[in-house]
Amino acid sequence: MKSKSKKLTGIVHHVDLEGGYYTLRTSSGDIFKLDGGGKDLLVPGVQAEVEGEVDDKGFGISFGTPTLKVRSYRILGKSAS
Repeated sequence: MKSKSKKLTGIVHHVDLEGGYYTLRTSSGDIFKLDGGGKDLLVPGVQAEVEGEVDDKGFGISFGTPTLKVRSYRILGKSAS
């Protein structure tokens, strides 16, 4: 199955499991594990628009969460929470 290209906007979160990983959570409640991105993106609370390929067939510590392979991104701000 081919991966799907998407442009998503959401807030970055850190999951502290097995060394940790970062996710992007959209306002509709979708969660994507981030694969790639710079230090400015991988900060909990950052609001960003991220474009990349979605792979929902991978296995690992994110337990079925689709992976978003980051191609490009734009920082929109920092969440107040």
